Amino acid sequence: MNYETSTIDAEGRLLAGEAAPPPRWRRWAIIAAVVVLAGLAVWFFLAPKPAEVDPLKGGGARDQQIPSISVAVPGSDTVRTIISGTGSLAARREMPIGVVGEGGAVTRVMVEPGDWVSAGQTLATVDRSVQTETAESLAAQVRVARADAELAESELKRAQQLVDRGFISKADVERRTATRDAARARVSVAEAQLAETRARNRRLDIRAPAAGLVLARAIEPGQIVGGGQSVLFRIAMNGQMEMRAQLAENDLARVRRGAVADVTPVGATESVRGEVWQVSPIIDPQSRQGIARIALPYAESLRPGGFASARIVAGASVSPQLPESAVLSDSQGNFVYVLNDKDEVVRRDVRIGEVSDQGVSIASGLTGNERVVLTAGGFLAPGQKVKPTLVKIER
Repeated sequence: MNYETSTIDAEGRLLAGEAAPPPRWRRWAIIAAVVVLAGLAVWFFLAPKPAEVDPLKGGGARDQQIPSISVAVPGSDTVRTIISGTGSLAARREMPIGVVGEGGAVTRVMVEPGDWVSAGQTLATVDRSVQTETAESLAAQVRVARADAELAESELKRAQQLVDRGFISKADVERRTATRDAARARVSVAEAQLAETRARNRRLDIRAPAAGLVLARAIEPGQIVGGGQSVLFRIAMNGQMEMRAQLAENDLARVRRGAVADVTPVGATESVRGEVWQVSPIIDPQSRQGIARIALPYAESLRPGGFASARIVAGASVSPQLPESAVLSDSQGNFVYVLNDKDEVVRRDVRIGEVSDQGVSIASGLTGNERVVLTAGGFLAPGQKVKPTLVKIER
């Protein structure tokens, strides 16, 4: 390489037409930069490369990629089959009561709706002034007939004493015997008429045929009542009530007599325990429903004519029970995810039983000893490894 020489005058100025030599510091900077670049190249090509880490197989990276999920071992519980229905309340045995006798003007009414009455208790009375006088007249006739019968008996005894002495004939004795028998018969007739009148008078009182709860009253003092008139009182025998639950045709087929039921009237906070005592033998062709009649003990909240809901226990079975979030479904049916010994997700097809507020019962597909994924099942795939957290299912 050729360099032009330069000349500097006495004042230090560069003479024109001659090139200046490069500064020394610039050469050293270029050399240092080349050395650094060479060192970086050597380090890049010769330094050991870190091993690739599988996100599903490895230490920290694997732990960061494996999802944590909640699992539970459901076990087996007794799951009741509950059928819900609605319907009206009524007296189980309602007794309509009217006038039994001839009737007349009502003088007194002794009971009100809501009162408890005993068998034979008087509910209302009817005026009997005329009937009382008639009974007195018949009682007098009975006394007359008895006196005639006593006189005939005395005459017969005297005749029997005289016939032995020959003062009267046997024919006279026979006539007096017939007279005595006729007098006795008249006594019996008079007593029977008196008893009939007294019985009719007793029927003027309107009485309860059996013990129970008065539901309705349609009679007031001064009212004229007679035989064949409309119902004056309604009584629930022994206070027993019932609910007539309307059930769908399929549900009615599963209900049996004696099934336990909890009935909750509208507006009440507590239910009343009863049992099904009759299942309708027919189905309404229009609504496709039938009636299950539930016998209930007396309770203040049970008012005939009111509306109520019922939960009928139609059966029970022992099976696992899971929250609804654990049960998934697709085109192949219902299924759950369980974990194997390696904490890998496994699909398990199941058949659902009863669905209630407590969860979903599994009719088949699980024994209850598996670890079942409770939530986030929709984000998992069969064979995926997970980090399980065991929790307890709240019942």
